[in-house]
Amino acid sequence: MKQSVEPGAVKHIALIGNFLPRKCGIATFTTDTYEALRKRFPDTRVDVYAMDDHPGRYDYPEAVTGAIAQHDRAAYISTARAIEASGAQALWLQHEYGIFGGDAGAHILELLDRTTVPLIVTLHTVLEKPGTQERAVLEGLLRRAAKVIVMAERGREILQRVYGANPASIAVIPHGVPDRPFVSPDAFKARFGWQGKRIIFTFGLLSPGKGIETVIEAMPAVVARHPDAAYVVLGATHPSLVAHEGEAYRDRLKALAASLGVDHNVAFIDAFVDHDDLIDYLQAADIYATPYLNPAQITSGTLSYAVGVGKAVISTPYVHATEILADGHGVLVDFKDVAAFAREINDLLGSERNLGRLSQRAYARGRTMIWPAVAEKAMNEIARSITTHPKRLAAGSAASLKALPADLAAVERMSDSTGMLQHSIFSIPDRRHGYCIDDNARALILMTQMADVDAVTRDKWMTIYASFVQYAWNPDRRRFRNFMNFDRTWCEDVGSEDSNGRTLWALGVTARDAAEAKHRDWATAMFDMTASLAFDLGSPRAQSFAMLGAAAMLEASPNHPLALEILERFPAQHLALLDDARRPEWGWFEIVLAYDNARLPEGLIRAGTALGRQDLIDCGIETLRWIMAKQTSPEGHFRAVGSESFGREYAEPLPYDQQPLEAQGTVEACAAAFEATGDRHWLAEATRAYNWFLGANDLDLPLATARDGGCFDGLMPAGLNRNQGAESILALQLASCAISGLSKRAGAVAGKARAAA
Repeated sequence: MKQSVEPGAVKHIALIGNFLPRKCGIATFTTDTYEALRKRFPDTRVDVYAMDDHPGRYDYPEAVTGAIAQHDRAAYISTARAIEASGAQALWLQHEYGIFGGDAGAHILELLDRTTVPLIVTLHTVLEKPGTQERAVLEGLLRRAAKVIVMAERGREILQRVYGANPASIAVIPHGVPDRPFVSPDAFKARFGWQGKRIIFTFGLLSPGKGIETVIEAMPAVVARHPDAAYVVLGATHPSLVAHEGEAYRDRLKALAASLGVDHNVAFIDAFVDHDDLIDYLQAADIYATPYLNPAQITSGTLSYAVGVGKAVISTPYVHATEILADGHGVLVDFKDVAAFAREINDLLGSERNLGRLSQRAYARGRTMIWPAVAEKAMNEIARSITTHPKRLAAGSAASLKALPADLAAVERMSDSTGMLQHSIFSIPDRRHGYCIDDNARALILMTQMADVDAVTRDKWMTIYASFVQYAWNPDRRRFRNFMNFDRTWCEDVGSEDSNGRTLWALGVTARDAAEAKHRDWATAMFDMTASLAFDLGSPRAQSFAMLGAAAMLEASPNHPLALEILERFPAQHLALLDDARRPEWGWFEIVLAYDNARLPEGLIRAGTALGRQDLIDCGIETLRWIMAKQTSPEGHFRAVGSESFGREYAEPLPYDQQPLEAQGTVEACAAAFEATGDRHWLAEATRAYNWFLGANDLDLPLATARDGGCFDGLMPAGLNRNQGAESILALQLASCAISGLSKRAGAVAGKARAAA
C-alpha cells in the first residue's frame, strides 16, 4: 500500500502555471492547487512561477515568486536559474499548450532543460491526434518527467497508446473540487434573484466549443413543460475570441434565444467571478449542463466543480464526462442532441425524487475529489519522485584520472571523401547539415598533432581535409567559405570572420608540424596566398586565431613577413580593448564573456613568445589567470563558461550549457603559458581543464567515450547532450594531443633540471 507523505517530508517545491488574477481555468486550478498545498502541508515552501501573457497587466499576490513572460525565451531561462538557485526539491508544472511561448509551447522545454530537480507534470490536455510540433513538445515533457499526472483514465490510455509513455510514470489524480457541504439550491437562490425559478446552469469562458446553442435550442421544449425554468450561462467571453471578434459570439447566442422566444428564460452573466462566488452560483443551480462539442476533452474543471458540490449533471459524452459521471453519477446525451437535452432536463425537473437522488450520488463522487485529498495524492507522487530521483555520481578523485591517448576512430566515423561532417544524432553523422571549414580546419590541425597514426592513414585524411580547405577559398572575394551542403554545393560566398581566422591558424600549424614536406609546402603556399585577409578581420577571436597561425608560421619560416605583420598589428588592438573594457573587478578584453575565451590570452602569449615581447606574455598570463578564476567552480573543478553567459555585460558566468571547445581551448592556452614561463602552475591548470572531459565537472559525468574516441556535445543542467558532433570530438582529441605533449615537455624540463642539479 502506498504510504502517505509525512508532514514536512517535502520541504520546498516550485509550481509553474497560470495564476489568479489572470482569468482562465488553468489560473484557477493552479491557485487552488497552491492553496490546497499550503493548507494540507503548511511547512512546505511552495514557490509559484506564473505564466504571464500580458507582462505588467496582472497584480499578482505575494504567493507568486516570479512571472514568466509567455513569449520571452530569456524569461524561461532566467526562471530555470532561479529555481535551481532556490533549493527547490521538485518542480510541478501545469501544462496546457496555449499558455507557453514558442511553436506549440516549446519554450517550456528550454526551462526544463536547465533544471536538475525532478519534474512532475500535470497534463490538462492530452491530444489523441497531435500535430508534429505538439507531439514533439509532449514527448519532450515525457522524456523529462519523473511523473506525469492526468485527470482521467483515458489520458493514461492515450499516453501509452499514442506516445509510448511508460505506464509506471503515469498517475491518475482527479481534478480538485472545493470542500462544501451539500445544500438545497433554494438556500442560495435569493442571493441571485432566482427565487421561484428552476435553474439550469453552465459556467466557464464563453467560446463556440462549449455547445451552448444546444441547450438554448432545447429551452422551448423545457419552458413548455416548466415555465419557471431558466438557463443561466456564467462566464466572460474567452480573451482570444474577444481579440478576434469582440462579443459577436455572445450576441449570436442572445439572438438565437430571442428567435426561439425564450430570451426571457435565458440569461448571460458576463463576468469572471471569484472562487467563492462561483461555488455559490453552482450551489444555487438545480441542474448543471455541459453540452461541450469536443469528444476528446479529457479535463473539465467546471464539470468537476459541479460534481463536487452535488449538482445533477446532464452532459455530452466527452472523455472526462464519461468517466466522472459513470455508474449513474450523471446523465449523458449525444453531442448536439437538442431533443435529448430537453427530455432529460424535463425528466429531472419533473421528479424531485430523481433530481435529489442524482444530486446526492454526484456529491458522494465529489467527496473523493476534494482539494485536501487531491493535494495529498499529488504530494505523495512528488515525494516519491524526489526519493527515486537519480543521485549524482560521487565525485571521483581528480588525481586518479588519466589522460586518454588520441584516438582517430570517432573522427573517421564523422568523415567521408569530402571532409568532416558537422553534426550527428547521437553518434551517427547527420548529413542534413553538411560540412563546415571550421571543423575541417580543426581536423587538419589534429592530423599534424597525433603521434600514433600510420603514414597511409595520415596521408589520406591530411589530403582530404586540406582539399576541403583549398576548395573553400573564394579568390574573387578573397575569403574562405564556411558551410557546404552534403551535395558539395556552398551555402555562401564568404564565411564568418572566425572561420577565416581559424583556417589561417590551421595553415600555419600545418606548415610547421605536418609530417610530410608535401603538406608543409602546400600549407605554406596557401598561407602566403590567403593570410592578408587577416588585416580585414575585426573580431578579437578571429584575430587571435590568425595570431596563432602566424606564430606557428613564424616557427616554420623565421622572419616570414606576412606572419610578422599579423603578430605586430593585432596585439596592440587587443591591449587597447583590454584598457577600454577593464574595471577593478573585470580584467578582460570585452565587457562580455563568449565562446573560446582562452584563445584571447593564448594569442598574446604566442605572439609575445614569437616576437620576444615580455609585455605581451605578461598580459596574456594575467588575463589567462583572470579567465581561469571565472572557470573554476566553488568545489575547485573546471567549469566551462556556459553558452547562457554569452552577451551579459560585466556579469559573472553562468554554468550551462558547457561545451568541449572551452575545455580544449583552456588546455592549449595553459600549455602556451607553461612553455612561456616554465611555471608548473599551468601544468596543473591544463590538467584540471582536461579532466573536465573525464568527469571532473559540475555533474561528475564524463563527456569522453574512451572506447571509441568520441565526445558528447555538452554538459547540460539535467545531464549530457548525447550527440557527438565534429567540434566536440575534435576538441577532445586535440586536448588529448595537447596534454600529452605538455606532459612530455614538462618531463623533459624536469629531467634537465635534475641533470643540472
